[in-house]
Amino acid sequence: MALALPPLNCKPHRQWKCCSSSSSSTTSLRRPAVILPGLGNNTGDYKKLELTLQEYGVPTVVAKVSRIDWLRNAAGLVDPNYWKGTLQPRPVLDWYLKRVDDAVQEAKELAQGGKLSVIGHSAGGWLARVYMEEFGLSHISLLLTLGTPHLPPPKGLPGVIDQTRGLLYYVEQQCRKAVYTPELKYVCIAGRYLQGARFLNDSKVAVDSMATIDDDQPVSDVALVKNTPDSTPVSPTFRARFVGQGYKQVCGEADVWGDGVVPEVSAHLEGALNISFDGVYHSPVGSDDVSRPWYGSPAVVEQWVHHLLD
Repeated sequence: MALALPPLNCKPHRQWKCCSSSSSSTTSLRRPAVILPGLGNNTGDYKKLELTLQEYGVPTVVAKVSRIDWLRNAAGLVDPNYWKGTLQPRPVLDWYLKRVDDAVQEAKELAQGGKLSVIGHSAGGWLARVYMEEFGLSHISLLLTLGTPHLPPPKGLPGVIDQTRGLLYYVEQQCRKAVYTPELKYVCIAGRYLQGARFLNDSKVAVDSMATIDDDQPVSDVALVKNTPDSTPVSPTFRARFVGQGYKQVCGEADVWGDGVVPEVSAHLEGALNISFDGVYHSPVGSDDVSRPWYGSPAVVEQWVHHLLD
């Protein structure tokens, strides 16, 4: 269900400007935020995002993860469920869930009895959902995901292999559904950086929709797609075809819009407040904040930080 309500104060990405920092006197009033790194990322990749959020008065803790830590996932190779495509998050991802819990406990001390926000980038978003299912969510009032592949790929498509080997199917079936309520809000943000293309066929004509929402409305399923003329169909260059093959492994379609890694359609959840930003790239690695801004670039943060300040 997509609702068209009074528009947010959004501007095209080419016009984004950084906001001035919040007064330090408001810092103690803000919910602390926990940032969960995506697959292959480390804690240091989010340092600039951490500093940006602190300028808004949001105390921020980044889960401690190194790049080499991700090699721990290779333990799943000895699990028969990996080869069957029915792998479960535990125990193979217990190491990550422990890092999340350590960061949450640190943030809870900053909250002084208040609630927390959790920001999950890429795989960190669905891993946050696993954490909330396994460890509880009474202390969390917001889950905000950035370029997270929430949905498993459709089964039975030729050439499509579930890269998570069943993990996303588990999340879809076992984790609680997204909601957007006063007590708990799910906000899923997708990027429209590049439209993919098929290798052998012409890409389909992109069908853009436009809806806006009033952030104060108590709705359970709201869609916001902010399209501008900048989101013009890309000619099927090799780059578009290459990226399209990546999109296909995630959502089953190559000629769709996405952030260069995760398709837009996969980054949204039914029941959540779903938002898309034009021109936004997937990762802090390879981003320069200007010609290729990512979700955590200061000018992009300006567009979604209000969810942390409510």
